[in-house]
Amino acid sequence: MADSNKSQLNGTTTIIVLGASGDLAKKKTYPALFGLYRNGFLPEGTSIIGYSRTKLNPTEFHERITGHMKILNDEIKNQLSEFLKLCTYVSGQYDKDEDYQKLDKAVEKAESLNIHEEKNRVFYMALPPSVFVPVAKGLKRNVYSKKGVNRLIVEKPFGMDLESSRELGRALAPLWKEEETYRIDHYLEKIGTEGRGGYFDEFGIIRDVMQNHLLQILSIVAMERPLSLSAEDVRDEKVRVLRCISPVTLEDTILGQYTRSEDDDSKVGYLEDKTVPAGSTCPTFAACTLWINNERWEGVPFILKCGKALNEQKTEIRVQFQDVPGNVFKNAPRNELVIRVQPNEAVYMKMTNKLPGLSMDTVISELDLSYNRRFSDLKIPDAYEALILDVLKGDHSNFVRDDELDAAWKIFTPLLHKIDNEKIVPQPYAYGTRGPSGIEEFVSKYGFKRSTQEYNWPEHKINKL
Repeated sequence: MADSNKSQLNGTTTIIVLGASGDLAKKKTYPALFGLYRNGFLPEGTSIIGYSRTKLNPTEFHERITGHMKILNDEIKNQLSEFLKLCTYVSGQYDKDEDYQKLDKAVEKAESLNIHEEKNRVFYMALPPSVFVPVAKGLKRNVYSKKGVNRLIVEKPFGMDLESSRELGRALAPLWKEEETYRIDHYLEKIGTEGRGGYFDEFGIIRDVMQNHLLQILSIVAMERPLSLSAEDVRDEKVRVLRCISPVTLEDTILGQYTRSEDDDSKVGYLEDKTVPAGSTCPTFAACTLWINNERWEGVPFILKCGKALNEQKTEIRVQFQDVPGNVFKNAPRNELVIRVQPNEAVYMKMTNKLPGLSMDTVISELDLSYNRRFSDLKIPDAYEALILDVLKGDHSNFVRDDELDAAWKIFTPLLHKIDNEKIVPQPYAYGTRGPSGIEEFVSKYGFKRSTQEYNWPEHKINKL
């Protein structure tokens, strides 16, 4: 595997951000690139060129991409000033060769400032799926480097279902080799759609979050030990476990759609978003139970839950242990192993203990590995920084392969077709709650028990790069 502290790219590297004026670029892409720059992980001589349809002058562009960067002190302020010198912008359409040729000239100008013969180009497509193919074609015809390495980062590359995903794959295959393509995704849960309803309504929560993000986590948790940590060995095991999962059924699913907050009038319901089609039955919450038909996991339910406008934003894996036969502490909460991915990264074991003293009362406590306390002298990078660095290193371990994408869609496509064709009406839930009222009954039918004892996970501040 590549050295974790440096890129494999030799020569001059230019990072081209397609969709540079968009929401994702300003919230995720450019802050991640700045984080890599601050910590010395960008290849020497890197240039960053933004491209989108919006006409912006340099000052307007720099103001847009720095709006979500935290400037905590003068040192970071000075680093940002130097970083912005690397960042330029070109406006153009996504279907015009002459605009891509203008972009190519801007890239060549940046490359001319370096003496290296090898000219590497990393293309980051922070774009809606509807323009993936024309952009990929335009880049390949006009901007593809013939003197170095090309790498294409595809943001939210999952299409609408199995067939549309395959169609997209077939369209990209002649243009970009599998080893050149890196597929990543993002999501936010605590907020609602808030102006993005038209886009979200096309997909729904299962396509937007569950089929990709949560299934990725499931595959990592459930896969067998890979032969090595090489990208292909890891991805082989992920594909193997996904192929053991039966297509999810409507009976193993609960759907919800958020309504106006009961406590905050400014938090409106999904159907009150002016960008959402009137009367939409698009689910903004889903819980699905998946079954893995192999020797290790036969009979063990994997419950995936995700939603917009929930009471908290977090990603975690919760393994609940069954009751001990003959347990003398009746109705005691079950022990749980929790792996928190974000925020406040941690691994902890929730245990039911007898309170010290003469009573037989119990209390929930934990064995706690909170990363920011145990590794207080280290900084935890943003997920996007780690993924972009993997692209620069040529490490595919955390990126989706074609056959993995195919296996993932086979699990959800029959359910998605049923939801779409039959216009299944989701259950309502108020903005800022845990989801539909039926969620407790849903998880309990698979043997999951939610504790009735009060438990507050101790909050710890986390250090980010």
